[in-house]
Amino acid sequence: MSAQNQKASGVIGAIGGMLGLSALAGVLVTVMVTPALAVSSMAASNTIGIFEGLPEYIKINEQTQRNVLYAQETDDPADGYRQIAIVFAEDREEVAWDEVSQFVKDATVAGEDRRFYDHGGVDLQGIVRAAIGNVTSGGVQSGASTLTMQLVKNIFVNESLKAETEEDRDRLYAEAQEQSLERKLKEAKLAIGLEKEYTKDEILLAYLNLANFGGNTYGIQAAAQQYFGVDAIDLTIAQAASLIAIVQYPNERSLETPDNYASNQERRDYIIRTMASEGYITEAERDEALAIAVDEEFVNLSERQSGCIAANRNAQQFCDYVVKNIKNLESLGATEEERLDNWRLGGYEIYTTLNFKLQAAAQKKVRENVPTRSTILNIGSVATSVEVGTGRILTMAQNRPFNDSQTPKQGQTAVNYATDRDYGGSSGFQVGSTYKIFALVEWLKQGRGLNEVVDASRFELNQAAFLDTCDDGGGPWGGPWKFKNSGGAGGAAMSVFNATVNSVNSAYASIAEQLDQCQIRAAAESLGVHRADGDPLETNPSAVLGTNNIAPLTMAAAFAGIANGGVFCEPIAVDRIVDRDGVELDGQTQDCRRAMTAEVAAAAAAPMAAVITGGTATSSNIGDGVPIIGKTGSTDSFNQTWMVGSTRKVATAVWVGNVKGQVSMLNYPGGSGIRHIIFRGIMAEANRQYGGGGFPAPPSSLLAGSGVKLPADVIGMTQEQAKALLEGLGLRFEVGGQVDSALEAGRVAGMSFSAGTLLARGTTVKVTISRGNLVELPNVVGQLYDDAVTALNAAGFTNISESCAEIPLDGDPGQDGIVTAQNPAGGAKVKYERSITLTVSRVVCS
Repeated sequence: MSAQNQKASGVIGAIGGMLGLSALAGVLVTVMVTPALAVSSMAASNTIGIFEGLPEYIKINEQTQRNVLYAQETDDPADGYRQIAIVFAEDREEVAWDEVSQFVKDATVAGEDRRFYDHGGVDLQGIVRAAIGNVTSGGVQSGASTLTMQLVKNIFVNESLKAETEEDRDRLYAEAQEQSLERKLKEAKLAIGLEKEYTKDEILLAYLNLANFGGNTYGIQAAAQQYFGVDAIDLTIAQAASLIAIVQYPNERSLETPDNYASNQERRDYIIRTMASEGYITEAERDEALAIAVDEEFVNLSERQSGCIAANRNAQQFCDYVVKNIKNLESLGATEEERLDNWRLGGYEIYTTLNFKLQAAAQKKVRENVPTRSTILNIGSVATSVEVGTGRILTMAQNRPFNDSQTPKQGQTAVNYATDRDYGGSSGFQVGSTYKIFALVEWLKQGRGLNEVVDASRFELNQAAFLDTCDDGGGPWGGPWKFKNSGGAGGAAMSVFNATVNSVNSAYASIAEQLDQCQIRAAAESLGVHRADGDPLETNPSAVLGTNNIAPLTMAAAFAGIANGGVFCEPIAVDRIVDRDGVELDGQTQDCRRAMTAEVAAAAAAPMAAVITGGTATSSNIGDGVPIIGKTGSTDSFNQTWMVGSTRKVATAVWVGNVKGQVSMLNYPGGSGIRHIIFRGIMAEANRQYGGGGFPAPPSSLLAGSGVKLPADVIGMTQEQAKALLEGLGLRFEVGGQVDSALEAGRVAGMSFSAGTLLARGTTVKVTISRGNLVELPNVVGQLYDDAVTALNAAGFTNISESCAEIPLDGDPGQDGIVTAQNPAGGAKVKYERSITLTVSRVVCS
């Protein structure tokens, strides 16, 4: 404690015990009100009433401070943390008494209140001096304010900035700044109360920590760093006096602009001279400090570090996501309102889940391959990764730099494309075929098998055939649904495994037709999947092909759940928090739940692994020995492209496409391949840091599932017999037309699937019915031509022609007239009217 703090409280302190507050108020009214303006006894009486109605004192509350965000350097916490952002309502770092230069303390007293250590909160000499000024100015002067009274005003100004609405902030701020007798009396009484509750040093330190030093810079520590690049303890005489020169008129004397240098120096020099005259510094120190000009060499202005716009360029969107999640950090308060209030008060160190090395690699890959803007389309890209088994967000990279100011540059945006609308402003993007995985999961949950075959030949289905039990799904559905396969993929029949590997729309339409659309949605929701705009997931039949708008972070977390043996973990961004007192608080609690059995997860992972090694995502195959599962996705018009995949340790979702618009990515250089380049680069680094492991083999029960082998003896059955057999096996029966056949008319002559095929129950088997008309053609090779014609005619065939084959000179003339070949060959089943050609050997062909 300063020795000066032990001095008597001064005149007010001496008379405080003798005068009541009413008497003191009367004295203040008498000397402060302009004598030239007659004050009625009623006005004086009312003012004294206001004075007496005030509380005895106000508290010096904790002041708002900076919040600092950190990222983990690598996957290993032992490698330390890196600061990525400073976020605050007011740029302030509160410091203790011994962390402030004595020059600052002396400059404050010399410049703002020379009798600070002698009065009890109100300086009667200053009041009298102000009153004399009032006679000539006709107003209430500020010269009567002590440091303690200024602290009172600053407390009210600071509280006004915490108001929830702009209207309340403006009103409270105006009241705190008002030049009126009532305000002076209020400050005076509360200052006296402060002096009773706090020591002089506590009051002075509070003033230094609270004062505004221009713009959003509050407190001596922030000011020292902002304008001189040093800590408050290291400020020189000239620097200390220059900062204290700001506090009376921050806008006119701050060191943010050279326009203020002259005004600042004028006030600074006054303070330096006063420091010398009060005995705080020597004449030599005074002269040395005065010789330093306030100019560009004197000022060392630091670049603003406030907010996510000033965050590390590799972590801007992630910073914004963390800030928007403050309302969810339970360790900051019991309610959202309390958490946000505490965050505004600040002083927290937030240790996030971000892996800085991996994030830097992700950001580099995204920005290398996707520009901030394009003349071809409104292009955007995101890559985001989560840790399998915890949900910790490891990366959140975006092509466009973050800028939430009122004047963003071209190619910058305040929208975080990785997240939901409530956490970044994006409404998500259609995920295309990556959504098929959730139909696959539901298929397996129903006990269906990967090797079961479905119909992939249909490209128009009746939506009325699709079950949807969701009350809010929009069904039942109706009308035709037309679709197509990408790149000519597909065939008449296809296993669910191959349908996944090759991403065949027609096959997945058949899969969805055999499931409840509401249950497909439930399977997705069990893995945390939801629309980015907050609406329910759509359940119309086309949703299986990815028509829902979903955020990339959601998709990464969902795939991580499959890689985690079916246990899904909600994404989290904060590991732990340290408050302003150094107390460690919990971060976001890991929230994991089982979404499916381990067996279903293993079965789903099997074709997803083949997608990487031999399917639509072979371009994402790193080839480093770490197994990866994944799925590609694109919209019909290719305006959105996706690659989502996971090892046993890290899952990553990459989106490249149209922020707005429907321009095909195939029109852009690199097209749909960009997503794979980005994915490979990120996952290669992830594998180096985290490694991985093998995925368990799918259980045999989920290979065959509940499929049935198509019997061979259906051929030859009557239509009624075949229908009864197939429907009894759980298949659907449909007549696909009639064909000529050697079988009796009305018999099944053919099927849409080969006998022995493992068909999924519910699959429609189309059969063709014989209308007869086919007979076996006799074999007449080796007979004389006339005998052959007679034999064919006898069998009912009359449409016969001859083709002559001349016998070579060294050939056997005995072969003259012999049939050497016939078309169709003997034994073929043909119609009677079929044209038959006989090849006949002749010595001479005419």
